[in-house]
Amino acid sequence: GSIASQIMRKSSCVSLTTQQPNIRNLVSYEKQQVPVDAIRFTTTKGIKICVSPDQKWVQAAIKKIDQKRTTK
Repeated sequence: GSIASQIMRKSSCVSLTTQQPNIRNLVSYEKQQVPVDAIRFTTTKGIKICVSPDQKWVQAAIKKIDQKRTTK
């Protein structure tokens, strides 16, 4: 594969965590479909957390981040 596809692979979610981080510590998120369906949150410390989009708290966290973005 090309260099671009290798970079993409490194930054994508392969395994998902079931732990719920503090929603206040989440600053942004990205949706991902490949290689697994996931939401990738970034924390205030720059840590990336991959979670299943099916979890209840995930939708709440996304809403909260979207609200923060629109109020700025």
